[in-house]
Amino acid sequence: MPELPEVETTVNFLKKKILGKKIKEVFVEAEQLIKKPSLSRFKKLIKGKKIEKIERKGKNILFFLSQNLVLLFHLKLTGHLLLGEWKKEKGKWVSLKEGPLKEDPINRFLRVIFVFEDGKMLALSDLRKFAKIELGKTKEILKELEKLGPDPLEISFEEFKKRIQKKKKSEIKKVLMDQEVISGVGNIYSVEALWEAKISPFRKVKDISEKELKKLFESLKKVLKLAIKLQGESISDWRKPNGEKGNYDKIRKVYRKEGEKCQRCGKKILKKTQAQRSTYFCANCQK
Repeated sequence: MPELPEVETTVNFLKKKILGKKIKEVFVEAEQLIKKPSLSRFKKLIKGKKIEKIERKGKNILFFLSQNLVLLFHLKLTGHLLLGEWKKEKGKWVSLKEGPLKEDPINRFLRVIFVFEDGKMLALSDLRKFAKIELGKTKEILKELEKLGPDPLEISFEEFKKRIQKKKKSEIKKVLMDQEVISGVGNIYSVEALWEAKISPFRKVKDISEKELKKLFESLKKVLKLAIKLQGESISDWRKPNGEKGNYDKIRKVYRKEGEKCQRCGKKILKKTQAQRSTYFCANCQK
């Protein structure tokens, strides 16, 4: 699932490319992705709206539109937004340009396509059709996001500590992934940050010292900032809006590296199931 760095990369890219553009029409190939309003009302409301601002809130992408509307995207497991031009051939959308938009198979699952007045197009590619799109009044959409915790890159250590320690009996990895504690962190960057901090993902919060928690806070920020700089992780389905892969995969330390040698101590990276998710760690140097 795209996490904070992937969503931030998407937002940063689109800010430079589509701010000020007006939506001429929309093609919907998978109606179930439009969670609200109804499809007919969605199509009616979206036409002619201007994109005035683009922001990220946790893992959500928010387009602030004219007439006090917000278009929300949550990419879920396999979604990513692509910017290009496509035409429909034999029932399938085909990129008009060569390169990753056309050649990378993961970029071909176009489910919703927004057409701008200048002919450019923004498409949601989503293999498993789990993504979420909502359109509504600004106040209504923002109210839905009120339960989200703060961005880990924008809070102090004291705030981080306070929020984490409210879950004293929980395992630290589960807490890092709890979107009401802090928002934007998922499986990839929680295991990467815990490896960086030398803390076992299975440790209970109550057993982690303040010194260790400070190290985790610093490690989490370090990992997230580096991932943003490298424009995200594309080991699975996520791609940048130009269709290219992110570069974090080249430097990840533990995620999906079970059986490989730990880059710090040389012991094998292990994989265990934790809360129905795969957790990767080094049992030797993560205590």
